Amino acid sequence: MVVKELLLKYGCNPNQSKARIYSKIGELPIEVLNGRPGYINFLDAFNSWQLVKELKEATGLPAAASFKHVSPAGAAVGLPMSDVLKKIYYVDDLALTPLATAYARARGADRMSSYGDFVALSDICDKETAAMLVREVSDGVIAPGYTEEALEILKTKRKGTYNIIKIDPSYIPEIQETKDVFGITFEQDRNEAKITSELLVNRPTVNKEIPEDAVRDLLIALITLKYTQSNSVCYVKDGQAIGIGAGQQSRVHCTRLAGNKADNWWLRQNPSVLELPFKDSIRRPDRDNTIDVYISDDYEDILADGIWEQFFTEKPAPLTREEKKVWLHKLHGVSLGSDAFFPFGDNIERAHRSGVEYIAQAGGSIRDDNVIETCDKYNIAMAFTGLRLFHH
Repeated sequence: MVVKELLLKYGCNPNQSKARIYSKIGELPIEVLNGRPGYINFLDAFNSWQLVKELKEATGLPAAASFKHVSPAGAAVGLPMSDVLKKIYYVDDLALTPLATAYARARGADRMSSYGDFVALSDICDKETAAMLVREVSDGVIAPGYTEEALEILKTKRKGTYNIIKIDPSYIPEIQETKDVFGITFEQDRNEAKITSELLVNRPTVNKEIPEDAVRDLLIALITLKYTQSNSVCYVKDGQAIGIGAGQQSRVHCTRLAGNKADNWWLRQNPSVLELPFKDSIRRPDRDNTIDVYISDDYEDILADGIWEQFFTEKPAPLTREEKKVWLHKLHGVSLGSDAFFPFGDNIERAHRSGVEYIAQAGGSIRDDNVIETCDKYNIAMAFTGLRLFHH
């Protein structure tokens, strides 16, 4: 049943006891098919739905997003995956439709951050996507619809309390949006900027070649950033975000954070990681946590005598810093987007270390010349979009 108002259990925190969502004009464009979504659930749902809707419009491919605390942990479109990716995303035993593949990519990019996520799907949820969702720790899902089989599967999750939201895909909000802070109402026009390849025409670097797949990835990065808490930077490869740095006060810290996540995504594909002798009893979230420590400089935390026996059937050799460096040097063809200009070339230096070859950023810094010069140093092709994408 479509309604104009929904009362919520509480707001961001339990002490904020009076909470609701409502439509000032007309009815809410959503229907809760199962569960009782909360305040933060709806914030994630509406932000993530806009993201996947725009990804589908920009690429023509089914899209999915994995959201946590009003920023994406992952976003992707439904391109085929390698056997290695299927293995590290734990979907090598599942039938995969394009939509299921999109969510596998979105969830798999940063599995630790995606733990307990809210999911957005651009298309009607099919049984293959539902079968994947039901195996993961997740708070809920929003989609334009669900097949009968998918709905039956999802209603079994979390002892029947899994949050399932259906949204009207034709819904268009009012152009003006408001929010209250400290009793003061803010009003602005919605950010309805269209992210298209036309934004990538101005290429001030010596290298101006951006192939079609990189154009697609840059558009994915920019659309993802449009719904990521600023400052933000996004690394994308083969149709999926592989590292998102959100909500940092310093842009280079965004670049480092996102770059470290991209590095971890690539290190998880290293043969030594793929061959870790986990005990059969180790659950997927615990495997993810263990792998994260194993590929870090703190690997002794899980490889010390008396500890490794909890996870492995035999003690693995550590992945040394030199081995990691050699492996990371093989990462190429990464695209990077920034929600505003890069003020210094140090961002490019860090991006280069994570295989970035294509960049889209707003431009307009007084140090643009230094940023361009650093790109030219590494033969990186960069586009100035002239569009800032702050999101708060």
